[in-house]
Amino acid sequence: MGLHAQNRYAVQVRKVTEALLQVLASGQHAALATVVRASGSTPQQPGARLLLMPDDSTVGTVGGGAIEEAVLAALYETRRSGEPQMLTRALGYDLGMCCGGNMEVFIEPIVGAPRLFMFGAGHVAKPTAALARGVGFQVSVIDEREELATAERFPDCQLIVSDPTSYLRSLQLHALDWVLIMTHDHALDEQLLGLMADRPARYIGMIGSKRKVYRILTRCAEKGHPVDLTRVFALTADHPDVAGWSVRHQT
Repeated sequence: MGLHAQNRYAVQVRKVTEALLQVLASGQHAALATVVRASGSTPQQPGARLLLMPDDSTVGTVGGGAIEEAVLAALYETRRSGEPQMLTRALGYDLGMCCGGNMEVFIEPIVGAPRLFMFGAGHVAKPTAALARGVGFQVSVIDEREELATAERFPDCQLIVSDPTSYLRSLQLHALDWVLIMTHDHALDEQLLGLMADRPARYIGMIGSKRKVYRILTRCAEKGHPVDLTRVFALTADHPDVAGWSVRHQT
């Protein structure tokens, strides 16, 4: 491999690696194709990569033309199914490409750790964050009280000392994100739940008594921000499984 080709390869590796890190940090799904074997005349050699991002954009290349179209179709399938696969193609015989070699491409799903945003750093948040970290979540704790949002109380968590409503307004949420609302202020909980009414999230949880939960849901609806109860879960504070978030609020 000549110096120019080495430089191009290094640039591609860097771009794909940076994009992979972006996917892993976002908690979203992508798929990665890697050329693992090539023989004869082929547009790319082993190690070439093509990454299908969550927004359908791509980074890198496995050669362009018909082989890249075939790989891209397999990438979409793997991103959807979560199942890896090996793609083998004779470029001339199978795809009608003039180069005529053979390529084997390994295609694998890329799934970032799910993101959990916890609004509130009180006594319930501490064990909940530890539990979430233990099962693989990336945990962010948002609270404007500096004395509570500390690394000692929330090890291995991202700490955001900020007004929760301002932070939520600026936060780019994805459909796979998880949100827990457990602040020290009922009015603040209501504001946060109202802001989540039309925001994407896989799961929205809020702690509170049955009366509090009912009143907040009612007020959100009255203010024109009805909450989709198929996505919202609520746990009463006096329930014995307070860190489990397992009780579904029914109206």
